[in-house]
Amino acid sequence: MLDTLSSLFTAVHAGLFEALVQPVLYQLGFMAYAEQAFSALEVSLYGVLEIGLMLLLLRPLEWWRPVERWPDRRAVRVDVLYTVLHNLGIVPLAVFLLLQPLEQTIDGTLRLNGIIPPSLEELVPWLTGHPLASFFAYLAILDFSEYWRHRLQHRFNWWWALHALHHSQRQLSLWADQRNHLLDNVLSDLWLVFVALLIGVPPAHFLGIVVVTRLVESLSHTNVRLSFGWLGDRLLVSPHYHRLHHGIGVGHEGRAKGCNFAPLFPLWDLVFGTARLTPDYPATGIRDQLDGVDYGEHFLHQQWLGIKRLARALHF
Repeated sequence: MLDTLSSLFTAVHAGLFEALVQPVLYQLGFMAYAEQAFSALEVSLYGVLEIGLMLLLLRPLEWWRPVERWPDRRAVRVDVLYTVLHNLGIVPLAVFLLLQPLEQTIDGTLRLNGIIPPSLEELVPWLTGHPLASFFAYLAILDFSEYWRHRLQHRFNWWWALHALHHSQRQLSLWADQRNHLLDNVLSDLWLVFVALLIGVPPAHFLGIVVVTRLVESLSHTNVRLSFGWLGDRLLVSPHYHRLHHGIGVGHEGRAKGCNFAPLFPLWDLVFGTARLTPDYPATGIRDQLDGVDYGEHFLHQQWLGIKRLARALHF
């Protein structure tokens, strides 16, 4: 079944590239970028599939048992725009163009100095014959890295100035995961690329890890009264578990400036003392919003406010 779906995806990918993208590249004289365009189209197709799965699987959950019912859903619309821009590859493509020279510089510098980071398969040869185990090993390492990146977003005031946009949504929904400042996206992707280079994640694994992570994170932001039970909430981040991270009064306060930072595996929160496992479903947002602080309602407004908050945090 999986082989059939994979073959179908490959055929659609190749067909669309040959029929639509390649002729445009030829007419514009950009055939030197054919390989990059082929990869970008693959990312966009995965994004389309992801949006389809979100609508098919997650939207019914929100209809079934929502935490909140909103007569007016206008606040959610901007998050739909963020999701479309990101999942169709527009934001990732822009980030890729920004980061590719830096990635090549880092990789080239390491190799010129004889530093070639070993892959997990080289360190643990058993993984070579077990690709599924290898995939989950890389997934766990990158999730551990993302846990610490997320904690730093809350710890440093200048980074929180950008990340606060993500937390400012009072109507948390399946669309909210991609609600991020563009500069925050660049920093987060730079972090992920550097760690992936450092541990030698194979390209095929990397794309799969990104897809799996985004699907779970879309689920965790869903407006649904759903936990995975006593054990399940300690194994995989659920909508209940992550809603506590977004809760007013708990999402950016306390000793660790928040709780439940793990993107996928609550293990990291349990180990480092940042887990919160209370049964409540708090209202979401940031405390100062209750006092009227403006985080913006529209895409451009939010992006501009983020830049101004960053400048203030850096004392410009």
